[in-house]
Amino acid sequence: MSGEHSQRSTLIDVTYQQLHSFLSGQPEGASPEQLTQFLTPRSAQLRNISKPYGKPNDLSRKAIESGTVTLSDGIKLQVDDVAKEFTTVLSKHFDIDEIQALILLRSFLYNEGLHLNGFKSDKTLLEELIAAITPFYYSERLFALRTLIPLFRAQQNAEDPVHVVASENLPKIIPDGRVFAGELIDEYLRKTSEGVPNNLSADPRAASRWAKQNCKEQLVMLEVIFWAMWGYVPCEGPLVVKLYEAAYDTNLGSSQQNTTLLLDDEGAQMLQDSAALWILITIEVLELERIAEPDGVEFSPPPDHTPFYVTSLDSVKRIHTLVMANAGSQYACAYLAWAFVLSRLHLKAQESMEMPDSYRSFLESAISLPGRGKDRELSPALMARAALSSDVGLFNLLLTLLTSSPVFVTAAAWRTGSTVTDPNAIAFRSVLKGECSGLLMSMVELLPVEVIPEFDSFVEVWIALFGRSESRSVVGICKQFWQHDWHQGIARRAIFDVARSRFPIHFRSLVRLLRALTGSGFLDTDPLSTTASAESSRISDGDAADQEICSRHVFYYMDKLPTFSLVIPVSSCSGPNAVYEKVQYGPSTSGPGLTYKNIRAIRLPGGSIIPPRSTGRLLSSDGGDFVAVCWEHENSGWKVVIDVLTEYVTRRRMYVGTADLYQDVTFGRTGPGSLPLTLRLEDVGMEIDDGGDEALATDALDLIRSVIQDQPGLAEELLEALEIGDASSTTDSHPPDLVQLTTMILEEALTRSQARNFLRTQLVTSAMSVLSALLTLPKYSQRVWLYIRSTSVLFSSNQAPGFAFVALAAERVSGQYTMTLALLHLVQKLAQEAFASVVMIPADSQRLSQVKEEVLLRAVNFVHGEIWVEHLGWKYVHLGDRFEIGRRISSLFSYILVQSPPAIGNRPYPVLSQAIIDTLMHKASSSSILPLVSAIASSPQTLGGLYASRHLGDARRLIFLLESHLQLIQLVLNFKQQTSPQGTKPSLLEQALCSRISGGAGFSDSARARVDPVDVLATFVKERNVGTDVPLEAMKVLHALCSSLSMVAPSPPTIVGHLTNPEATVASLVRIVHHPYDDLPLRISVWNFITLAVDKEPALANLFVAGDFHIPIGEGKEKVSDKTRRDAKGQKEQTTTLEVARASLERWKDLWEANPQLLASILQFLYVVWQHGHEHKTRIDVTRQDEEFWSRIAAIAREELGPYPDYVANSFVALDDERHSGLHEAVSIQAYRGMAKSYAVRILGQDVFLQQRPTSSDAPLPKPLSYTKLAPIFKAEEQLNESILEAVSSLYDPSLYDAVTEYLSENLPSLSLEQIRLQDPLVEREFGDNFVFSLNLLRSRLQLCMIDDERVSDAEEVEKQVTSINLNMSLTHSQIALAEAWQFLFRQLLPFIRVEPGIRSTLLTLAATISGDLAREKREGEVVATIHGTRLGVLLSILEAAWFTTTDAAADVDSFITLVSNVHMILLNEAQPLSQSFLGKLPLPFHRTLLQILYFVVRQSRHMARQPKIFNASKRLTVTELVDATVTLVVDALRLTFDSARTRLDLDLDRDMELLVAVFEQCTRPDICSSSLPWLTKCQETDVINSSLGLLVHSDMVGQSDLPLLRVRRIPLYSPHILLFHMALVSIPSGAERFASEGVIAAFSNNSLSSAISSGQVDVVLPELPGERSPAHRAYCSMLAIISGVVSSLGRQHQYFTTAACGIVPLYGKQISRALSWSIGDPISLPLLEEMEQAVNLFYAIAESAPPLTNPDPIITKVLRVFGTHALVLLQQLNYALTHPNHLASLLEPVTAEERTAMEKEPIASASLSSVDMVDLQKHPLTARLVHRVFKLCSLVVSTLVSTSHAYDVLLGEQEDWPVHEALIVPHSKVVLGEPASVGTLLELANCSLDVLRNLVNRPAGQAIAPATSLKEVPLNVRLATLTVRQNLEALLIYAVTQLAIWLSKPDFDPAAADMETDEHASQAMEVREPATKGRAPRPSLTLAERLRRGMTGEMASDLQALLTRSKSVLIKSDDVLEKKHTSGDLTQVLLRFLNERVVAPAA
Repeated sequence: MSGEHSQRSTLIDVTYQQLHSFLSGQPEGASPEQLTQFLTPRSAQLRNISKPYGKPNDLSRKAIESGTVTLSDGIKLQVDDVAKEFTTVLSKHFDIDEIQALILLRSFLYNEGLHLNGFKSDKTLLEELIAAITPFYYSERLFALRTLIPLFRAQQNAEDPVHVVASENLPKIIPDGRVFAGELIDEYLRKTSEGVPNNLSADPRAASRWAKQNCKEQLVMLEVIFWAMWGYVPCEGPLVVKLYEAAYDTNLGSSQQNTTLLLDDEGAQMLQDSAALWILITIEVLELERIAEPDGVEFSPPPDHTPFYVTSLDSVKRIHTLVMANAGSQYACAYLAWAFVLSRLHLKAQESMEMPDSYRSFLESAISLPGRGKDRELSPALMARAALSSDVGLFNLLLTLLTSSPVFVTAAAWRTGSTVTDPNAIAFRSVLKGECSGLLMSMVELLPVEVIPEFDSFVEVWIALFGRSESRSVVGICKQFWQHDWHQGIARRAIFDVARSRFPIHFRSLVRLLRALTGSGFLDTDPLSTTASAESSRISDGDAADQEICSRHVFYYMDKLPTFSLVIPVSSCSGPNAVYEKVQYGPSTSGPGLTYKNIRAIRLPGGSIIPPRSTGRLLSSDGGDFVAVCWEHENSGWKVVIDVLTEYVTRRRMYVGTADLYQDVTFGRTGPGSLPLTLRLEDVGMEIDDGGDEALATDALDLIRSVIQDQPGLAEELLEALEIGDASSTTDSHPPDLVQLTTMILEEALTRSQARNFLRTQLVTSAMSVLSALLTLPKYSQRVWLYIRSTSVLFSSNQAPGFAFVALAAERVSGQYTMTLALLHLVQKLAQEAFASVVMIPADSQRLSQVKEEVLLRAVNFVHGEIWVEHLGWKYVHLGDRFEIGRRISSLFSYILVQSPPAIGNRPYPVLSQAIIDTLMHKASSSSILPLVSAIASSPQTLGGLYASRHLGDARRLIFLLESHLQLIQLVLNFKQQTSPQGTKPSLLEQALCSRISGGAGFSDSARARVDPVDVLATFVKERNVGTDVPLEAMKVLHALCSSLSMVAPSPPTIVGHLTNPEATVASLVRIVHHPYDDLPLRISVWNFITLAVDKEPALANLFVAGDFHIPIGEGKEKVSDKTRRDAKGQKEQTTTLEVARASLERWKDLWEANPQLLASILQFLYVVWQHGHEHKTRIDVTRQDEEFWSRIAAIAREELGPYPDYVANSFVALDDERHSGLHEAVSIQAYRGMAKSYAVRILGQDVFLQQRPTSSDAPLPKPLSYTKLAPIFKAEEQLNESILEAVSSLYDPSLYDAVTEYLSENLPSLSLEQIRLQDPLVEREFGDNFVFSLNLLRSRLQLCMIDDERVSDAEEVEKQVTSINLNMSLTHSQIALAEAWQFLFRQLLPFIRVEPGIRSTLLTLAATISGDLAREKREGEVVATIHGTRLGVLLSILEAAWFTTTDAAADVDSFITLVSNVHMILLNEAQPLSQSFLGKLPLPFHRTLLQILYFVVRQSRHMARQPKIFNASKRLTVTELVDATVTLVVDALRLTFDSARTRLDLDLDRDMELLVAVFEQCTRPDICSSSLPWLTKCQETDVINSSLGLLVHSDMVGQSDLPLLRVRRIPLYSPHILLFHMALVSIPSGAERFASEGVIAAFSNNSLSSAISSGQVDVVLPELPGERSPAHRAYCSMLAIISGVVSSLGRQHQYFTTAACGIVPLYGKQISRALSWSIGDPISLPLLEEMEQAVNLFYAIAESAPPLTNPDPIITKVLRVFGTHALVLLQQLNYALTHPNHLASLLEPVTAEERTAMEKEPIASASLSSVDMVDLQKHPLTARLVHRVFKLCSLVVSTLVSTSHAYDVLLGEQEDWPVHEALIVPHSKVVLGEPASVGTLLELANCSLDVLRNLVNRPAGQAIAPATSLKEVPLNVRLATLTVRQNLEALLIYAVTQLAIWLSKPDFDPAAADMETDEHASQAMEVREPATKGRAPRPSLTLAERLRRGMTGEMASDLQALLTRSKSVLIKSDDVLEKKHTSGDLTQVLLRFLNERVVAPAA
């Protein structure tokens, strides 16, 4: 179908069911403005009662056909052809308006969803659509009517949340209430007589469904009438008459046209409900309360008076006629109510003289009956007598209504699936109460209460009305009775006077009446009570206060009863021992009748004493042997109640012959010699009915628990009243207290009974309930604990008499589990008291804690072993009991795990919580897990069966069970994630959730029906029949399960693998997040799950992002292929989560203002999708190119957060029925806005990261669209500063934490903040006042303090402080996230930001500002350390963006110096010392970030220091201070790091070492550190150099000890950084001197590489590490470089080290020889070149440090001679390589991936390529760099030969001092590969160098030749190449000239020997210990030698002269390229002169 318009219509999005839910006060509902927006366009539809969806008409039909429809809210809809067809069919089928049919269709598809295969227009599809949409249409019709109900109700209640909405909108919807009510009645009557439509009559099922829908609409109409007449519509005469006529005409709704279709249970129930509502309406409209008021009736009211039916005589007559004509039993209530109206009218007529004569005449005829005199009875009295007669059965009718009708019984409504909208509404009972009040008043006036027939039935009705309901429904009328009705006269309280006058003879009547008036509702033993209804009736704080008022009235009334009744024998009134006497017969002050007085004082039950001569009134006739006398004596009824319990225990224990177990079972009541006559209960004539004394005891316990339940203050008063002894008592013996009595009753009931005939269910239940109630009293709870610990009847699992053996066994037989549920309630209360009293237990009373833990362990073990693992197999009369048992147990486990989280060490009752987590996770068994998982797996089928069989009460219990089980599962899974490391195995619970198990559970005959619990959980989320909590909890469990499974190794299970239909599941989740008015917490939770799934499960991520699995169409078998095609086709129509997120961002500004939490969730999802952008590239590319999308993201990133709200809580308010701080909402909004902004910033950075890099290094970096939208912020300095400073701001206040910690230690030492820390995953928490520490957990711990006047202030103060911490941490977390986001963004934008003009100045200024804030940090603590590290990270990212430069403006220099000063202060900050971070004492160390900042600052300082006029003295001093402080810190940290590294392999240590060495290297450079003495002294003090050498010796320099880590990191741990540290040391002469003295040679000779080096086995590559250079080879080269550096730095002044270094050459000999033996036929690599360079460099350093010729060192001489032999051979190879670069390039073997890539990009060189064309090698950069490296190596080799041959001594010294033994070069022109180099080789190499140099000097100096192949290399340009080639040329010239001169000066010069020298040199090895011994061949004659000398001299000299001449101009020109100043010296001139004087001239 066509896409929706971007502006959505609430007519489609919000169904009437949702609207009704919002108006009824659903949490997280809509705002008043939104409600008005929803209601306004529906006014006409709501007003149109008869046809809310209209009728088909031409106007609507034409609008549909036009393709564009404008709805009543102004939204235009586009209608395609398919929608037109569907709309037309629906309009015709339902006979509704076409536009309404379109709205219905769209709303159904949007809210419910319909999976159609391609929207094919055929008959089958239309039938499917009608079948699917019919239930939705019927439901919407009902809820359209129901929408008016909350409006009527709220309009009359100013405290209702939607009162304003109702007051504003009701007059618009219903301008005339009377007309509306009349139309409603007419429509109701029409529906009762309406027949089945013709199009449905042929289908019996459809007809039945229509008839029931019609009846349901009638029922809802009656509800609307009731609520309309409640206050909105006046009860004027014609309307009341019309209502009565409708009631009587329809026989209270039972006269139906379609009666035959309503014969089943559902239809019969609807008719009964209609009758109940008619009864209420007929009473309501008479307004009995108004009639009863003194001024309620006015016969001549003023014009502005509200119309009232009694003012209309005609209406009164018609009503009277109707009532009198219908006196049947079903109309008895209206009959009696009308009798009361007549009596009041008659009374008003007698009092008022203004009554019209016609009215008076009517009343006289209606009231007065024929009779004589004053004795005649008026008709109201006769009507009342008739209504109360047993034949009519008024009481039975009322009792049936109050105990069976869904109108008054919530359980019945759920059980029967009643259509009644609000079962058991307070208004319904208020109507009956008013009716009952009228009944009482009429009876008092006409009939005394005592003579009411069936008085007991009347009492039952009273109890049912006031006491047999949920507390929230009766507490209001109970309070009204006590505070209003009680004081309105004797009539309204007459029932209590009668019951009291008979107390305690009739004990139960008064006790039960009072219990009903406590406002606590029904008991759990009441058949009307279901735990499901009890759970749903949790009263509000206001109702709790009202309940306390009612309970207090009951307590005070019972505490001071004015009378006490006795049954006395007539014989005791006469004789010598007479106790009583008759005083008077006739009228008296005490009333008519016979009066009695007592002769003796009488001690009554309860302990009070009637003084002698007290008066008593006769209650009964005096003709028998016994008479009942009511004594005027004030006494405490509570004492009588406790006496009843005492006597019960006494009789039971005496009866069973166990009086010896309790001494003095009479408790001292009847000791001999007591003066008053003591009467026991058996003496006062107490009547015991069929229930026996157990019924008395049960009623007594029920009254006590109803008064003390949840009323700790009142309970204390009651128990104190029970314990106060009688002052006149002469005995010291006291009765047991209530705790002991209750325990004794419980023990007696459980130990003296048999399971087969156990009949004491109510008694046991009441006793346990009393114990549960007593646990809330601190003064008495300890007694309960001790008694429970001492008894074995409750939690004993053996076969001894006890609960398990007696009660549990009996209930298994009966199938009813009242006692089991009571026991579970007791255990729950025990757990609650134990944890609530933790803070109240003194530190020296830990024994009490042990007792409690022992009792709880016994209880939990009993519950688990006897109930939890067994209850699934028990028999149940009510299936809901099984659900309730499971719910209570899982709730108990959850409660303990929440109160004592196993992840916290210092927790209360650790053994208890550990036992539970062991049971469910660590040591779980299938029997422990099965009840959890099976309940979930079987619930869909079970729930469907319950709904189908209309057991809605059981279904509700199942929903509560699921909610509890899901919460427990979530707790266990979260705990596993907290405590289990990555890669653990799945727990048994996870395995069970991921296994297919049986799901039938008794509702399916198929044994093969197996379901997947994960699939069931996903089903819960989208189901609407499991309430609002189960979907949310199921979503959280799926989130926890997905997160937990992702930690499983090696192959974690997946969520998607356990979904039956993943596509449908994903579609339903997408629909939830797309729906703007769905439950917000659920939407947030679904967003969180989708985000997690995208991050953790790729397959599920594809479904969410792309909508499919990317399955190719057409693969596999044909059958599968067809299904795949169909699925794929259907998926094309599905909306993806990405599309929903994009659409939601279109209104981001609205979300920013109203719902930033949702906005943050959406942006978090987008960020995670972008994190996995490479996986979803094809799906997000379209979005990445959407300018509007990036405009919105950038706008969010730029949006200002505004000022931060206050976070110090001072007050609390109620938000969404929860107690919150007054600052909660403001802080929450601010925090979520910060999170939304952080995600937006991260999305921008991640998109830049995803930007594809150009393939060519020369190509410009393309700017992504996301950056272009954000780029303006970097050009606006003020905006950038505001954004960054906003990100790095920090409101964290550690003083809050310190204050509450100190406060707790002083006032509540048993409580710590860690105990109440939230254990929920961070993503599941909400910002605000419950973010870090659980306020609910805190309040549960402090609840005893809240009722302690002395400690209530402590509790309130702690709550405020903890709330403040949560608020502060919410803002802090958001700020940290925003700072991290900007840090991430800066790092991604570095290539773009650095090129922005002027940005560096802005960034430096910003860095100086941020560093200043960091330097001034005074806060301490771990959280501050985290904030500190985050802000340092932002600072680092800014500095990385600023980067290094050599040109700075003065302002930039000032900013930089400020930065330097601030960084120095940060380094020395005492509040956040760097040492704590280095030592690992912080959860998130920040030292690495600070080290990087230090590196930047010091390096940039070095750049500036090298520039003139940048630093003055002050600035230089600032830099020096930082450097000194840094190097001191770094040396200390290095020593610590080296020592720590000796003990373990740690990546963090490796990273620390790397950064420390880098900073050390920068800080020790001479250009920034003028003196090395301070840091060298520090190195000596810490012995850090020796420590590094020791670490190097013991470290694995290859990394083979941990190959997986080596393959990941490519380098080993530690050794590269140690070697770099050594390089930094030796690069400074003083450092090299210190280093040399620490045993470096020994360390380099004895480490993990020594054996491989000595055997020559260190290769360039490592087989275990393909594609990378061998770490061993790298380390070897580094060691060579370090030794060379030390030798070079020390020079000849420290010859000892040079000699020692020569000692390492034999050790490394084979490896060195292997490198120097390279030939042109061998492959070459860049690392091999480096090795050759370092080996040659070592010999160069040794040569340069060698002693002079006058004092040679033999060891050094031998080493250098061996080098010369190898060097000449190598030089020959290098000459060929340089003259044949094409061949050289072909030898190159890439080692690393970068080299391989560069080689692949290298074009094929032409055959003519030569080294002369080096500049032209720009097209061959790799070859150019290779040639350059070979030139460099050649230069180094020749320079070393120059040094070893003492060439400069030859040039400068006398010929006789020449070292003729160093004449190594044969003076001939032959160039032969494989032979040592000759003078011809040198000339050829020099000519090649000259040609290259000539080519280079004609190029610009900065012209690039080859780019850098890695970050560590510098690009090769002309200047660098020129320098290398020139050095090579100069060295060659010097060496050639001097070698020729030395050869010619040799006295034994033998040209023939020249050929033989090659063999001799080649025979030498690097082993200097074995000199060459090969002999020589015979020499030619001297004459021939002389001739050869002359010829060779002339030839070689002329070639050299020519070369020198050609070189002169080129060398001079190269000075310009190298920017050298021209000097007076000229090397070529010197060499030419030397050549002429020493070679040419002597030869001539």
